[in-house]
Amino acid sequence: MTPEVKDSAACRLIPRDIVTELDRYIVGQSEAKRAVAIALRNRWRRQQAPPELRDEIVPKNIIMVGPTGVGKTEVARRLAKLAQAPFIKVEASKFTEVGYVGRDVESIIRDLVEIAAHMVRQEEMEKVSDLAKTDAEERILDLLLPMPVAVPPGFAETGTGNREGMPDTRERFRSMLRKGKLDDRSVDVEVREASLPILEIGPLGDGGQNGIDSNIREMLSGFLPKRTRRKKMRVPDAMRYLEQEEAARRVDMDRVKQLAVERTEQSGIVFLDEIDKIAGRDSGHGPDVSRQGVQRDLLPIVEGSAVNTKYGVVRTDYILFIAAGAFHTVKPSDLIPELQGRFPIRVELNSLTKADFVRILTEPHGALTRQYEAMLAPEGVRLSFAPEAVERIAEMAAEVNERAENIGARRLHTVMERLLDELLFVAPEMDGAEVVVTRGYVEDRLAGVVKNVDLSRYIL
Repeated sequence: MTPEVKDSAACRLIPRDIVTELDRYIVGQSEAKRAVAIALRNRWRRQQAPPELRDEIVPKNIIMVGPTGVGKTEVARRLAKLAQAPFIKVEASKFTEVGYVGRDVESIIRDLVEIAAHMVRQEEMEKVSDLAKTDAEERILDLLLPMPVAVPPGFAETGTGNREGMPDTRERFRSMLRKGKLDDRSVDVEVREASLPILEIGPLGDGGQNGIDSNIREMLSGFLPKRTRRKKMRVPDAMRYLEQEEAARRVDMDRVKQLAVERTEQSGIVFLDEIDKIAGRDSGHGPDVSRQGVQRDLLPIVEGSAVNTKYGVVRTDYILFIAAGAFHTVKPSDLIPELQGRFPIRVELNSLTKADFVRILTEPHGALTRQYEAMLAPEGVRLSFAPEAVERIAEMAAEVNERAENIGARRLHTVMERLLDELLFVAPEMDGAEVVVTRGYVEDRLAGVVKNVDLSRYIL
């Protein structure tokens, strides 16, 4: 099977450009950014290798070690978005060993190929969007202007003037439709509904049930008739619905399935969070169901195996796996040796400092201060933060992290909500006001809470 190589900007990005792009959203953690940038570039390098060597080159999986809230998940998520690759984030602690009630690890790949199929389907629908829009426009005009009933041969034809004027009327309505002059009208649209029975399958575990349930539903959908019902919609809503329907009708689903499997195999990224929760020795009893058993089940998926999905067999040999965990009470070496060997790149992420918090509040594309300014703008309130106020917010967040549990950058969310609680409540009554958050305002709102250890533990 020849892998599909997307001609996207991500394919041409060099590692330095990838790190620069990640810097727009994530503060610090340069080592982790370098590792994922190299991994992404290696995808492109592998595609350029000679065919006889290409199958021998496997991705070098990464394990990130660092406390919560330092950017582990965000690094992987932004990388996948940059690469336009199928990406799924799963928590390793939610999976159980085969034979127990719970999710089995193969459901990761089934979910990943589902995401890939959705991506490919959207791309294929985008390619036929112009044709779909034209067809949808014709259908809307048919609903607005029903054609006259044809007169059987041998009968006298009446009202010929209306029929002769139909083309002109249709074009006039088309012009009004495109200008939005018919947006307040409603039309009756036939909506298709699949009449599938509710299936109750016994306790096979969530992953097994999902796979079997979806396969049976897909099989039955080919036999059972589709019901249609008329639904009244406003013209813009009907236009959007019919565009989607026409685009979906033109998409070749066999091609979608083929490309979805290829893209999953060649570009898929799986982010295994909380992998430290399945490390360590089994206790043999209690709520933790065979943590080493989950590791053993993960091993064939990570090292390369074939997984049956409703889109076809997916090989996992070239899927990139990025694992992450805080590893407070255990170490990466507590994972079973075989699994350790499948994650050759180990990256340690640093705890965030006051200086990092200042940068998080001001530098990234979606900085918290900008988010609050944008949220209050529709209320007519112009919010801004003085530099010394930002410094004090960062200082307080770092202080609470030291005294209570260190939750990293997530502490900024709780601090900012507490700081702006009153303003967010009264903002609708302050139309046209300008609010500057100063150091004094921060002290008044937060100083007492931060100094009181019990209050900061439960409120911040």
